[in-house]
Amino acid sequence: MRKRIAIIGGGIAGLAAAVRLRDLTPGTEIIVYERSASPGGKLHTGELGGLRVERGAESFLNSGPGGGESAAVAFARRLGLGDALVHPAARPAALAIEGRLAPVPGGTLVGVPGDLSTLDGVAVPMAHADRDTGRPLLAPGQDVAVGALVRDRYGDEVVDRLVDPMLGGVYAGRADQLSLRVTMPQLAHTAETEHTLAGAVRAAQARSRRVPGRPVFAAVDGGMSRLVEAAVSASGATMRLGTTVREMTRTATGWSITSGPVPSPLVEEVDAVILAVPAAPAARLLGTAPVVEYASVALAALTLPSHVELPEISGFLVPPSEGTLVKAATFFTTKWPHLAEDQGPIVVRVSLGRAGEENRLQHDDTSLLAIAHRELSDLIGMPLPEPTGSWVQRWGGGLPQYAPGHAGRVARLRAGLPEGVALAGAAFDGVGIPVCVASGERAADDVSKFLEEK
Repeated sequence: MRKRIAIIGGGIAGLAAAVRLRDLTPGTEIIVYERSASPGGKLHTGELGGLRVERGAESFLNSGPGGGESAAVAFARRLGLGDALVHPAARPAALAIEGRLAPVPGGTLVGVPGDLSTLDGVAVPMAHADRDTGRPLLAPGQDVAVGALVRDRYGDEVVDRLVDPMLGGVYAGRADQLSLRVTMPQLAHTAETEHTLAGAVRAAQARSRRVPGRPVFAAVDGGMSRLVEAAVSASGATMRLGTTVREMTRTATGWSITSGPVPSPLVEEVDAVILAVPAAPAARLLGTAPVVEYASVALAALTLPSHVELPEISGFLVPPSEGTLVKAATFFTTKWPHLAEDQGPIVVRVSLGRAGEENRLQHDDTSLLAIAHRELSDLIGMPLPEPTGSWVQRWGGGLPQYAPGHAGRVARLRAGLPEGVALAGAAFDGVGIPVCVASGERAADDVSKFLEEK
């Protein structure tokens, strides 16, 4: 009898699971339930000034932890998009500190330096704090907040001026609340054997085996929506868009999935389920407590006349200590040369809001754009002309905030799952397209193995 698998959540993790299931079990019927009107989750390409501009994630890591290609690059190749991969221009990024744009120091691991002599005045480390005490920094399996470890070893300025903006650019969170083991797993691993933070950073960097000359990031020419469309096509799944799953109930042979409006529900029987949704809906369907909280952010994209001369950088990060709503800016058409057109508009993408600052985002789009434009001018140090075009994209509750101990909480949740149910996505395994793709593929592997043994 033909097997049926439900994937609840049509973001990139759910789509990666669907494609892997299609490869592993060609005859299986796959049903993807997605509450929004389109698949892809936070991968969504918009348009501005005649150019395709991302309204969510703009790129993914090119290399994996072991030095080979990342799961996202492998996934793109599986979908026939290998020749469509593009890379950013080789331009430096900066930090906006006290009215100046300072180059981001090289050789750090998410802002944590392995050589304190490279900070070039951006931050002054605490003298003689990173001493060898004769024991490893962390016990096996121990998890701490990133900020707690780095403040203890390097002092406040390194955290406030380097680590916080770097983590904020990825997670919209603060170093003092984010798990080291989730956000920097290689550093957590080497901290179990190294006696100094500098030594642990250098060991983690050595383990990553980055290929010299290989670009750090990649994207898809045509936009991330092209990746989503290719995944939907390759999966061969039935896509139930605009559909919220309200209940999943155990049956004698599998699971009953109830979706749609209460007056006229759609009930479908399946053999296995992959939950690739945020923490709250996953917890509701499983009858458990959510494993993670979320931060809200907004993106604002602005077009400027082509004659505007922006700094010769790809963009900049802003430490929370600067007090701005803007936490990062990308000079989009400068960073991505495949988008640039002669005499075309300049596109700047601005990220606003950090964890705990949701109230500061409570403005209408016009007001939010005005704040972004004013702060961008102040941070760059030059008055910018009024934008010729713009949009605002809000991601309410969009970014997970991994408190210390998150990995253990997820491991316990997975250990208690019923047979035939798997979890995937950022709520559980971390942010970033490669992590979500790998998470979805692992969930598909688990479900496929379960069905083989059933």
